[in-house]
Amino acid sequence: MNKIWFTSDHHFGHNGIIEYAGRPFKSVEEMDEIMIQKWNEKVNDKDAVYYLGDFALNRPERLKEILKRLNGSTYLITGNHEVTALACKKRFEWVKDYYELKINDDTVKGGKQKIILFHYAIRNWNGKGRGSFHLYGHSHGTLEEDMNSLSFDIGVDNHDFYPLEYNEVKAIMLKKESALKILNRDIPTVM
Repeated sequence: MNKIWFTSDHHFGHNGIIEYAGRPFKSVEEMDEIMIQKWNEKVNDKDAVYYLGDFALNRPERLKEILKRLNGSTYLITGNHEVTALACKKRFEWVKDYYELKINDDTVKGGKQKIILFHYAIRNWNGKGRGSFHLYGHSHGTLEEDMNSLSFDIGVDNHDFYPLEYNEVKAIMLKKESALKILNRDIPTVM
């Protein structure tokens, strides 16, 4: 079965992110290689990766080399640092500013889990009170986790530089204090 993965904020080729985000790398080359390795440890060629922005800050030629090495089909939600990624636009399945993904899941009421994908954290999103999830990046772990919200920062700085698979995302959401109340609540049908 093909898996669905989520990640963001690799900042491939960006020297400044090592200090800014407190990353444990000695050089940008080391950072890029370890992040490519961690991506490919999890993602296989038939998987889908939803990438929530800030892919790279390097030359398009270098990014093309990196993209060739990454497993899976990548869907890009744009961030605020996408000049290089947009120069390599054809490598992505699509590029959007925002996306509402629906994943088939028999354990969810209605059989589909809605996930709102956006580079930035938002306080209110479509279906928030009906169990939809919101994944975002951009903040590099600087936002305090809200245990009463079905959202979190999917960025690599929060997940040991690995992407997270849908079931890992779901497990994190189910640990949130309000999740069971929201997800098990009977929602009146709107006519």
